Amino acid sequence: MDRIVQGMSINEVLKNLRSIDDYVICNTARDLSQSDFKNRILLHTDLLTAEAREKAGYFSLEITGGASVHVDILRKQVDPFLKLELLRQKMPNTMFQTLCRGVNLFGYRPYPQNVIRFTVKEFAKYVDVWRVFDFMNHIPNMQSVFEEVQLAGKILEPCICFSTGPEHTDDYYVKKVGEILEVTGDEILLCIKNHGGLGTPKRIGDLVAAIKDKYPDMVIHYHGHNTDGNDIGRITAAILNGATIVDAADHAFTGYFGPPPLLSVIQTLEEYGKTAVGIDVDAVIETSEILRDERPHYELFESQFKGFLPTVQIHKLPGGAMGSSFEQAVKGGFLDRMPEILHDELPRVQKELGNYWSVTPGSQILWTTAVSNVMEGERYGNCSGDLKNLLLGKYGPFPFYQPADWIYEKAFGPDWRKTLEEEGGIEEIEDMDIDKERETLEERLGYKPTEQQLVTYLQHPNDAVDFFKFEEKFGRSYVLPPSIFLKRGGFTLGETIEFTDCNGKEHLIQVGPKQKNEDGNINVYLNVDHFQRVYVMEAEQAAAGAAKQAEMSKEEIADLATIGDLRAPFSANVCEVVVESGQKVEAGDRLIMLEAMKMQTPVVTEAAGVVEKISVKVGDAVKPGDKLVKLVIAE
Repeated sequence: MDRIVQGMSINEVLKNLRSIDDYVICNTARDLSQSDFKNRILLHTDLLTAEAREKAGYFSLEITGGASVHVDILRKQVDPFLKLELLRQKMPNTMFQTLCRGVNLFGYRPYPQNVIRFTVKEFAKYVDVWRVFDFMNHIPNMQSVFEEVQLAGKILEPCICFSTGPEHTDDYYVKKVGEILEVTGDEILLCIKNHGGLGTPKRIGDLVAAIKDKYPDMVIHYHGHNTDGNDIGRITAAILNGATIVDAADHAFTGYFGPPPLLSVIQTLEEYGKTAVGIDVDAVIETSEILRDERPHYELFESQFKGFLPTVQIHKLPGGAMGSSFEQAVKGGFLDRMPEILHDELPRVQKELGNYWSVTPGSQILWTTAVSNVMEGERYGNCSGDLKNLLLGKYGPFPFYQPADWIYEKAFGPDWRKTLEEEGGIEEIEDMDIDKERETLEERLGYKPTEQQLVTYLQHPNDAVDFFKFEEKFGRSYVLPPSIFLKRGGFTLGETIEFTDCNGKEHLIQVGPKQKNEDGNINVYLNVDHFQRVYVMEAEQAAAGAAKQAEMSKEEIADLATIGDLRAPFSANVCEVVVESGQKVEAGDRLIMLEAMKMQTPVVTEAAGVVEKISVKVGDAVKPGDKLVKLVIAE
């Protein structure tokens, strides 16, 4: 088989893949970063390995999509489009692959149809293979992405999300494949997305065999995680039963919750007479030799729990959510409660909420609900806005059964049937006025944005603006290696830093001196490659040793709400302010939307009144008890 390279049509790709009795490999570097390093692997590291990965001969490199687009701008200060441009320069042949959440794109909730299509068109200029899924396996939620990928002439790879339980039968999945083909036609790849690393090798082998029996010409791509240490077994079973593409990653960076080491996959399958077509093993080894020196700098982002977790077969939390869940547990002070949450409450919640697929955004809904149930003591006593939307069918119909009536009553009160009748069903999201959003972005930035900037902004508005302003002020920071970008403890005045960037260019940075101005701000001087630069740092708002503001209790916050003083019920970011000062509101109206752990929760008023004061704006971070909105309650 000739090497499959970027630019090939889907027909050429299918012809090549159908001609072999062996298999090809997708290097899921993006999934590895998300699952085992909280999405923190820097572009600098990927650029260091680009030439070796290009020589390795992979079917594709998954390098964008999922949560990485958001984390690129939020934590790594790199433009997701620039990343693809720079990697393409070093990797002219390898197909780039993305993971797209259907109607949720690269975010966490549904977007308007015109935003979906606009986003796919821009990313399709760089991305060759589009793996598209929906956490409810609801085909209409993926249809617009399907259409735009095929219109762009790119390779479409719809997913069937896999899980275990009495409902998750071969017959169900084979029928779901048929539903996909009715929409897409035959010219696709099909992904079995086993994002949690669930089931046994035999179970995966049986599923592949069932699909191939019904659709013999189907090219199947198996994707799994190695959380329980058994994914090489599942990969082997998938290949022996007819799969053609499998996912794995560079062994020097593999961990517990992401894909397994691809060199081990190659060595295992050789014993079964199966060859990884086109793979240069020396280049595979070379890549990991480069990565091994990089890994110590990412130690902070590896999971607090070490070792494989066969208990994933109980809680079903996907690899991409494992590391972040432990991080949230550490920050929230409930790491000691994790066994209870994972092994008792999470599987209980999963069954109660319909046994759908635990993957974004569904995994966040299950996870935050389980945490809330355990930490607050009252099960379903504080339903998030996203859980309510799930119960209302906003994400699509429940595939097997609806939750029990008592859960609806907990979420919506005694009149829940009326709420379900009036508000239930998938919401038709109106198209966004993209030209108006372009004007808004231009006003916020002070210059005309590019189409790529607009795409990023439409998905993550506040974080995108913060990133664009950061880049305008400080420049492009991807040249910094992780030893500097991720350095803990900061830098000292007088320190001299020398480093070589990913292109082999030498750099010198000298830190300091600093000078305090009359207004209290501080000038920090940097000598960067023998050019002096000055950065103004704002004065600290509170003096050292200032008393820490006491947090309010849940009861105190609830009491204040009854008199129109709406406070933040938990630590979150303000993602939407719905009302204006002077506006009349009725009981039950939404005033503010808060976002925490990727989930949105509305703050509503308990009584009618008039908005007297709004104390927050979009993008603000709030803590429990912080003021949000003050109402004058109607008599």
